Amino acid sequence: MELNKDIDQFDIPLAKRTYLNNQNSTLLRKLLIFSPILLLIFSVAALRFIRNVELIPLNNLKFQVERNHNARILGHLPYNETPKEKLVLIEPNIEVHMDMRNSLLKMREEAKKDGIYLVFLSGFRSINLQNDIFYSLKSIRNQEAAERARVSAPPGYSEHSTGFAIDIGDATRRETDFETDFENTEAFKWLIKNAAKFHFKLSFNKDNKYIDYEPWHWRYEGSIEALKVFESSNRKL
Repeated sequence: MELNKDIDQFDIPLAKRTYLNNQNSTLLRKLLIFSPILLLIFSVAALRFIRNVELIPLNNLKFQVERNHNARILGHLPYNETPKEKLVLIEPNIEVHMDMRNSLLKMREEAKKDGIYLVFLSGFRSINLQNDIFYSLKSIRNQEAAERARVSAPPGYSEHSTGFAIDIGDATRRETDFETDFENTEAFKWLIKNAAKFHFKLSFNKDNKYIDYEPWHWRYEGSIEALKVFESSNRKL
């Protein structure tokens, strides 16, 4: 396409340039002469400042990064999946961390002596299984993620994946399995009174602002590994 030769139609402003006068030129020469001296003064001052600055150790920086990994998602804290070799089968389809096996079984036996019959509903759940539970049920029930998270943890954020969580029911009141009405059973009343003796703690009580009350969900804190796993939860971040 041929360009329009009449360039007067375009409003192109003239470039403006500023030239140094004699006075400015003299000032510039003086600055160039003294610039090395000024640079030396600033360098000495900078070195003195740096010496007085307390450097952050690298291990502290690492700690800060790890703390960020404790950030909640929809109210839930992240948990790693426990290695398969640390899991033991306590009854068909229910595995738990080997550290809590003896305490859990002993707690059931002691309850039985008091006429209380505890039933184990759910133990270890893999992150893949938690993924199916969270997203499949969310879709089936037509729930938003935040709504579903009130009753089920997102994958990678469930205490069950650690192997240290156990859902408990009353063998004589099976209609209360996974229901808040479980708090009205003799089994729950016994747990509230005795579970701490076996290092078990109710995870989600009525005061939890993120997750709905779950009287059936208990976690084990009777080993160093378990305490490390739930350290963030116990700090109530």
